[in-house]
Amino acid sequence: MSEMFNAVVAEKNSEGTFSVNIKALSVSDLPAEGVLVDIDYSTLNYKDGLAVTNTSPICQKFPMVCGIDLAGTVVESDSDQWTAGDKVLVNGYGLSQTHWGAYSQKQRVNPEFLVRIPAQFSTEQAMAIGTAGYTAMLCVNAVRDHGTDPQDGPVLVTGSAGGVGSIAVMLLAKLGYSVTAATGRPETASYLKALGASEIIARDDLARKSKPLEKEVWAAVVDSVGSTTLGTALAQTKYNGIIAACGLAAGVDMPTTVLPFILRNVRIQGVDSVMAPMSLRERAWSDLASLLDASLLSDVYRIEPMSDIKTLAPAILRGEIKGRVVIDVNA
Repeated sequence: MSEMFNAVVAEKNSEGTFSVNIKALSVSDLPAEGVLVDIDYSTLNYKDGLAVTNTSPICQKFPMVCGIDLAGTVVESDSDQWTAGDKVLVNGYGLSQTHWGAYSQKQRVNPEFLVRIPAQFSTEQAMAIGTAGYTAMLCVNAVRDHGTDPQDGPVLVTGSAGGVGSIAVMLLAKLGYSVTAATGRPETASYLKALGASEIIARDDLARKSKPLEKEVWAAVVDSVGSTTLGTALAQTKYNGIIAACGLAAGVDMPTTVLPFILRNVRIQGVDSVMAPMSLRERAWSDLASLLDASLLSDVYRIEPMSDIKTLAPAILRGEIKGRVVIDVNA
């Protein structure tokens, strides 16, 4: 195939200067992986913002095609798992880090990375969910698997107006939990209420130095923020509660003590979406298909062209993105 197509390519020159631009590639430029996919959509995640701006060294080799999520159609396959016409997605697995990623109209992908898109979702909807929604589902499943029931008390969602938080609010509310949404953007209150939040609290209520133990409030927490927010949420988690921790938007530190763990039997469950086993991925996507309200999902995302990625990437790092951004790689 000699057809040319566009991709967002990060590079470093001989002096180590980083740059990222849309470049024309051919199929022969793509890595020697087993499945060729025509990509319809990707997404904008916090990690994508870090990669495109080089704020953090996400790209571990160069040149690197950015983008950690893709959804599209199989064109060619060397694997008996996949055939031309299959609708597939990939979340994580080192895309944009060690493997060429999704900000491209075509990509060759390891067949072991692919998940079949549930019939309930289009490729656009699959990316409206994307890594953020899939991560939210992993967090919610961690809460459920811990044995936390809706009658145990409210569940706190931090960073609630972001991608992970928005979908976590939707999923928890659908499952009957009382959801408290923490946000630093009071103008998103009506949006969060529409998604199912019972209560809205200010980010500053949590983003502070906490006491080792505070009043027990939360039966569970879904945290995508980290730092002092996570430390305060931990100090307020009820006996035998759980925190599903999946993000670091406020920092990688976690100021706390051992007291919540040894006096209240609290658990922090780390949630990794990048290298999660396929069994957890398939369960998460199956659960998303059965739980997500498509009519609400349409309120959670907007579509932006791949040509605007250099403007969108710093915006997500500044906390200016509400909900999800789907990237149309063909625009």
